[in-house]
Amino acid sequence: MGSALSSDPAYLPPTVRRAAKILVTGHFAVGKTTFVRTLSEIEPLRTEEVMTRAGELVDDLAGVEGKTTTTVAIDFGRRTLSDTLVLYLFGTPGQDRFVHLWEGFAHGALGALVLVDTRRLADSFDVVARLEDMALPYAVAVNHFDGAPRYPDDELRQALDLLPDTPLVTCDARDRPSSVRAVIGLVDHLLLHLPQEHP
Repeated sequence: MGSALSSDPAYLPPTVRRAAKILVTGHFAVGKTTFVRTLSEIEPLRTEEVMTRAGELVDDLAGVEGKTTTTVAIDFGRRTLSDTLVLYLFGTPGQDRFVHLWEGFAHGALGALVLVDTRRLADSFDVVARLEDMALPYAVAVNHFDGAPRYPDDELRQALDLLPDTPLVTCDARDRPSSVRAVIGLVDHLLLHLPQEHP
């Protein structure tokens, strides 16, 4: 029976000994749920609800008029990276009214991947500021939406006021290889900033 469980993707292999946690964050309707779903090897936990008329009064639907659902708590996915290491993906809700959930989600996270949309760059400012207030390392991934404007990296860095060593990558949250590269950009950044052990 043990071998049957270990071959089921819902269960971790018995060799896994370590887990890493990252946040997938960004403003409202930037593609966080899609990103987690694309990368997760298990059916992700989603807390999407149908948007209501009351929500339309506070959620800016400019550019995403066809959006009908929104995350109200968390997206959760998992990706096994090796025989011994698993990555947990925690997707945060994008609306300001759910900011109180962030502190719990951030606890124990190694860092965050911030998804941004070039059509609404200003919506990312509060997200980045929140991560900086929490002193949580992050990388920025420009999620390329169909028809969205594209800008040179130096212009995006200036617009987002990124530090020179903050990774800036591009991705398509619907595409697994592209999303994997975005996570690798964050992981490389985290590895560079690990505390150095002294003999």
